[in-house]
Amino acid sequence: MFTARGPLCAGIDPHGAVLQYWGLDDDLAGAERFALTMVEACAGSVGFVKPQSAFFERFGSGGVALLERVIADSRRAGALVILDVKRGDIGSTMAAYAQAYLDPASPLAVDAITASPFLGIGSLQPAFDLAAAHGKGVFVLARTSNPEGKQVQLAKRRDGKSVAQGIIDELAALNGDAEPLGSLGVVMGATVGACATEGEARLRESTYGITHTTVQQRDTAHDLSEFNGPILVPGMGAQGGRPSDLPRVLGPAVNFAIPSYSRQIAQPGPAAASIRGAIEALQEECRAATGE
Repeated sequence: MFTARGPLCAGIDPHGAVLQYWGLDDDLAGAERFALTMVEACAGSVGFVKPQSAFFERFGSGGVALLERVIADSRRAGALVILDVKRGDIGSTMAAYAQAYLDPASPLAVDAITASPFLGIGSLQPAFDLAAAHGKGVFVLARTSNPEGKQVQLAKRRDGKSVAQGIIDELAALNGDAEPLGSLGVVMGATVGACATEGEARLRESTYGITHTTVQQRDTAHDLSEFNGPILVPGMGAQGGRPSDLPRVLGPAVNFAIPSYSRQIAQPGPAAASIRGAIEALQEECRAATGE
């Protein structure tokens, strides 16, 4: 639907536990070895890469410089870059965030960013405007993969809609009937509907010793049937989401999905060839699940 390479998105997250798994030190040199290997393995074959900005920022200016290189190298290899920054503010501050990531003149310019709408959808207008001006995209948080998110996202508004559904509907209206899709997307976690406190989920340890949730039921608190935009789906792989969950979570909008994997793709490393093998298998599963 989005690129000839398919819908798979490869997360590039130099998480301390992942660096340790690769036998690397949790420092800038280790992060550089990890991140550039991931770019080498992924960016030439997947449609999207998604660096998580925080895992670079924690190393200060050197980490930001590394992030700039990851962005540039990934785009040269033909991947679209979604920067996971989850920015959200008002007025000139939001405009500055937008300029940092969506203005082609910036060294941090990417193809799309993630954004938080909890100061109101209207607060993100500077990002929406700059994205439209430069052919970029914005993925707005609606229903996230962490179980704590439901406390806010499933709260009911005065009109009876959940907060999440209100966000989806506002973005759908802004996208209108743009062809082939609008530039405004939503973030919809693959693990929605799974929460250990409800006794409806199984917990197990991931490869890196990080507990995650396996989805078991449909979350009926959202409706994407009228949504005309891309849908970024985190929570895949180590957090419990599987390609077979995508039709359950997204319904008729499943062919707009961009399923995002991080730890599961990194697991076969540090050999780039092994990472490519994992990507090939996941690409086929995701193509089948999204009707590609």
